[in-house]
Amino acid sequence: MTHLHFYFHDIVSGKKPTVIRIAGPKNAFGTTVMTDDPLTKGLEPSSKVVGRAQGIYALASQHDYGLLMLMNFSFVEGRFNGSALSILGRNRVLDPVREMPVIGGSGIFRFVRGYALVRTITYNQKTGDAVVEYNVFVMHP
Repeated sequence: MTHLHFYFHDIVSGKKPTVIRIAGPKNAFGTTVMTDDPLTKGLEPSSKVVGRAQGIYALASQHDYGLLMLMNFSFVEGRFNGSALSILGRNRVLDPVREMPVIGGSGIFRFVRGYALVRTITYNQKTGDAVVEYNVFVMHP
């Protein structure tokens, strides 16, 4: 088993956002965004970048803030450099801790299965920027 811990920086504001809306109404059912978010070792955005979260998430619920996440975590540092993990699942963003499945990967993560425990650390309602903590546990064959 491998345990990874990192922070996901979802940057909506500023001159170089890492998230853009690609379909649907703004902040309502159907909103779909594309991401290329930095993954960092520490909480601060200036912390060492260990990878990128590249994918799509969409507001898939009419009743709560449930996102459908289709995300690849592509690592650029250390022993995981060049490898990626794939997450596909529901993310109830208002829950204090969410669990999402890791459905596979590439490189060192080929054939893995596991889960991610996700916790929002900060969310700025004015800008939409967020920092999310990820604890990922994967089993290797």
